[in-house]
Amino acid sequence: MLSYLLKSPGAALFAILLFSALWASVEYYRFTTTPLNTGGSDMSYEVAPGMTLKKIAHDLQQRGVLSHASYLVWLSYLQNKGRNVRAGEYTLAPGTTPSQLLDQLASDKVIEYALTLVEGWSFRQLMDAIERHEKLSHTLSALDDREIMVKLGFAGQHPEGRFYPDTYHFPKGTTDVAFLQRAYRAMDQRLQQEWQNRSTGLPLRTPDEALTLASIVEKETGLASERPLIAGVFVRRLRIGMPLQTDPTVIYGMGPSFDGNLRRRDLESDTPYNTYMHTGLPPTPIAMPGADAIHAVLHPAPGDALYFVARGDGGHVFSATLEQHNRAVVKHQLGGNYPATEAAQ
Repeated sequence: MLSYLLKSPGAALFAILLFSALWASVEYYRFTTTPLNTGGSDMSYEVAPGMTLKKIAHDLQQRGVLSHASYLVWLSYLQNKGRNVRAGEYTLAPGTTPSQLLDQLASDKVIEYALTLVEGWSFRQLMDAIERHEKLSHTLSALDDREIMVKLGFAGQHPEGRFYPDTYHFPKGTTDVAFLQRAYRAMDQRLQQEWQNRSTGLPLRTPDEALTLASIVEKETGLASERPLIAGVFVRRLRIGMPLQTDPTVIYGMGPSFDGNLRRRDLESDTPYNTYMHTGLPPTPIAMPGADAIHAVLHPAPGDALYFVARGDGGHVFSATLEQHNRAVVKHQLGGNYPATEAAQ
């Protein structure tokens, strides 16, 4: 046979090509069935934005995870998958084969991280949480509030209260801009939905006014059951032109100068947010209201209460008259030992 091949160059070439094809087929089959080299444990692999499958294959080969980069590309064409890859982190488990890797890349199952925005947070607290999250890409750190809203595409809007408190999941490298835009849209959708289904006869002209009042209700109580009651008090005060007289707005207007103690002089300090000195709503929301607070101001509880005072256990006592309110203040705020000389909220 060998002498025949030596005498027939064409036959020899054919034999070489046949042997090469068989060898390549065996190598290719071995490649498709051999697990990736993940070091025996789960491996996190990050696909950067703009990376193609070819770049991924060569990168994995250079890391010693994949034996043949070109084989992975061929396999993707044969199986028609994995060529459009989502940026993010992927977990490569021990035993993952190249074919399973393509399935994973095609499924867009990237590792996701979470950030919870808490009801009642201010915009500054929100931005602090974003800046501390190491998996987000930070592009807004050097900007002030006005510049941030321009970057988000909402120029001219005040940022306070505009972002919906919830738990958001996202892949590594998500920008702070994309994150905030998502939270903004969530708040806008929630607010518009509630506004369309609001109770009739409310002294609120726009969804923005509802958002502002909801932020006040959010800061006044942590009890979901009380929010419609407190919303009812404020709605009735707005109807009759009575000042809201709510401490959280005064505190917000004080900004960083607030040291944890609200004094009489603070209540007499004239800021746009001092609802003891000014009737109506403050200029903007003062925090991020949650779904319960938004629903409460658009569906306030009926009743005649115009006052409320904290009991000291997280709840409040509601009163219809100033006389009743003063007695409640003496009992729950002054220990019942001092006469009430003025209404306190």
